[in-house]
Amino acid sequence: MTSDGLVCALPDRSSQEEIRRYQDPNVIREILHTARTVAVVGLSSNTLRPSNYVGFYLQRHGYRVIPVNPNERSALDEVAYPTLADVPLPIDVVDVFRASQFVPDIAWQAVEVGARALWMQFGVISIRAAEIASAGGLRVVVDRCMKVEHARNMGRMHWLGFNTGVVGSQRNPDAR
Repeated sequence: MTSDGLVCALPDRSSQEEIRRYQDPNVIREILHTARTVAVVGLSSNTLRPSNYVGFYLQRHGYRVIPVNPNERSALDEVAYPTLADVPLPIDVVDVFRASQFVPDIAWQAVEVGARALWMQFGVISIRAAEIASAGGLRVVVDRCMKVEHARNMGRMHWLGFNTGVVGSQRNPDAR
């Protein structure tokens, strides 16, 4: 992890059973299909950062992406806000690109602003944050990339047959 709390270390997946509770494919699809505004906490204007690429992808697929980062003035041609409380419009999903120890506070903010879902990106794991958000009525996803899940469930990966049971990684023994 960097000094400003950005994720750069391997995540702790020691509580895999608890994490799996927050990776329900039906919840993921529901969020992806109903969300329109995504506040990306930790969104960087640096095009080499994963947060920037995910935000760009989500914009290209019709989502309104709101950068939330006190170190940025703008990103992806949108004004950046220092906190979720400063965002002047309703938020459907809070997508988190911060280190796990910062996520419980972000979960509290998400509940306070009335967001509908808290999404912790791949490598961002905080069961405490998930419990806070769930208790506040939010849908929760932990340790999943919103871009990858969109591609898997609604994008080109889905169009090509992935996640449908038609295309798989195993060779069909009857195909010869």
